[in-house]
Amino acid sequence: MVQPKELNPFDSPQSFYGAELRRLREKAGFSQEGLGERVFCSGAYVGQIESASRRPQLDLSQRMDTVLDTGGHLERLCRMVLKATKHAEYFADVVDLMTHALTIRQVSNSLIPGLFQIEPYARALFESADPSRPAEKVEEMVAARLSRAWLLGNPTKPKFWIILNENVLRAPVCDRQGMYEQLMHLARIVRARRVTFQVMPASVGAHPLMGSDITLMTFADAPPAAYVEAARSGHLLDTPAMVESYAEAYDFARAVALSPEASLDLIESVAEEYSAQ
Repeated sequence: MVQPKELNPFDSPQSFYGAELRRLREKAGFSQEGLGERVFCSGAYVGQIESASRRPQLDLSQRMDTVLDTGGHLERLCRMVLKATKHAEYFADVVDLMTHALTIRQVSNSLIPGLFQIEPYARALFESADPSRPAEKVEEMVAARLSRAWLLGNPTKPKFWIILNENVLRAPVCDRQGMYEQLMHLARIVRARRVTFQVMPASVGAHPLMGSDITLMTFADAPPAAYVEAARSGHLLDTPAMVESYAEAYDFARAVALSPEASLDLIESVAEEYSAQ
């Protein structure tokens, strides 16, 4: 059972949802485990939602409304929480899961993953995705992306292992100075021994995940999950066979990528190419 903590329900929509769920659960006489059994999730997961450390899900809210006989109250609150999220709806659940993951493994064939982006790189992406997007909205989106970097502050959790296609390093997403700073940022992260990066050389040719951007996550109290992303969309998968298939493909891709040491050398070499002119 997740022990109750002091929660100000007016801190955020998610906090309000958590406080309401706790109130309704206790009013109905359920423990966290008891409610979890009725709605097909763990008691720990119920506790995490109540403490506002996990984002509520719409289908789960609907099941809890039925069990707790709330007249759709939790579904309405859940929609409010989803509307208030700072991230794209299809990615918000992934951000939530990352904060609880033990390990995060990624393959990126298109862009430097958002968690490792710096301001010029992120801003160029958001501006190019929608040239008519208001400057204020761009700044809001950049701030939301950069705010995720706090996840790197914990020296032990999660453990990261990232495979980047060489073309990602060489694609001039922003100006030369910005690209130099972005790649040196990656190099500093590697040298701090916080994240393991491997570069997939362009010379490798075909490899198991060359057409996909994949994130694989493992957890202490939940099955592993996979997230597959494309432009403006993404799919979160938790079917064991599918996740295992992606995990095997990841291992094959890792086997043909450069070693972490050679990858760091290449990252710094490409960074110097950007600074040469």
